Amino acid sequence: MADSKIPEWIKAELFEDVLKSSVEGYSKVSTFKAELGSAAGDNYATVMLRVHIEVELKDGKTKKVSYMVKLPHQNEMFKEMMKRTNIFDIERTMYNEVVPEMEALYKEVGIEITFGAKSYDLKNAETDYVALEDLGIKGFKNANRLEGLDQAHTEGVLRKLAQWHAASAVRITTRGQYPEILLRGFFKEENKPMMAEMMDGMGSRFVKSCATYENNELYIDRVKALKPLFVDKCFEFAKVDPNEFNVLNHGDSWSNNIMFQYDAFGKIKEVFLVDYQIPRYGTVAQDLLYFLLSSTKLEDKLSKFDYYIKVYHDSLAEHLKILKYSKPIPSLRDIHLSLLKHGFFGYTVATGVMAIVLLDPTDVASFENFIGDTEAGVDFQMQLYNSPRFRKHIQAVLPWLMNRGAMDIN
Repeated sequence: MADSKIPEWIKAELFEDVLKSSVEGYSKVSTFKAELGSAAGDNYATVMLRVHIEVELKDGKTKKVSYMVKLPHQNEMFKEMMKRTNIFDIERTMYNEVVPEMEALYKEVGIEITFGAKSYDLKNAETDYVALEDLGIKGFKNANRLEGLDQAHTEGVLRKLAQWHAASAVRITTRGQYPEILLRGFFKEENKPMMAEMMDGMGSRFVKSCATYENNELYIDRVKALKPLFVDKCFEFAKVDPNEFNVLNHGDSWSNNIMFQYDAFGKIKEVFLVDYQIPRYGTVAQDLLYFLLSSTKLEDKLSKFDYYIKVYHDSLAEHLKILKYSKPIPSLRDIHLSLLKHGFFGYTVATGVMAIVLLDPTDVASFENFIGDTEAGVDFQMQLYNSPRFRKHIQAVLPWLMNRGAMDIN
């Protein structure tokens, strides 16, 4: 299957059981259409399809329903990665087991909290897949990733992350550790050579670009010195310190993996997290640095950073209490200490996902180009690091990271 084509086996019959169980009075499918569900640059890791079905009901009326189906890329590079980390197994475990357990913890104390879309099983699927309700029907949408999230959106996301982290921490105290496949994200020893190769190329492109940023003399020597240590430092970050407050991080909390629902006056009514492919057990600094550095507005990113951590901590402490967390609740200072200790992870966010978030939509945005060293890959990575929008952000973020000790070598 070329990425631009819909696989043959995505047919109406595949959804028969789902329709029977979720559409009241279902009789039969009258029309079926599948189309690509995300634009270039909005989704790198998988192929997203949106499936539109018109069903006939037993009383003769018709009803329109739609679903999202996520499939693996069929290129060699992606297949190779999937052998090491099956993100589909991980995501289906999250949808089928972990997220329902976390939502159930809130139900037990009388609170209704939903984290994301419903997922469905498809019989006779021919490749790995994840099938979900189409949240677009309920009015959910992404915020503008290029502009970055404003304060209201950011606070909404931080409260949702706090609820997620609280439930995930309580889940460990009541049910023990999560399944092995959810614990390490990308940071597995067997992924190290692949990461080293990928980061070597991207790192070179970043160093080259960095030399053209304003005031780069402040930090260019650090950037050069960090390049050969990058992957080792990532793996160091990934070691879990049992003395810290640890949770199951969402792991990929950038703006395109967050959906908002609004009321009639445009006020945010609900926030959902989507894309559970790379959760990782460890410090909350991961989700916080990933989200706040990649996805917030430039004017707020650094000036409101400490304020945003307080918003998060207030909500975290509140929800840990609600869920009767049996261990000491981390203080605001504990959270800040974790953020300082793991500052290097912020550097990986600024030089990685932040560049993706800030890039204008382009047809050359693809998984291969993001990690490849073909001519097209090199061009794309140079584009990532030199877009005017990214330059504005990175020129502010690098000195900030350096002043926090995040780029220290030792």
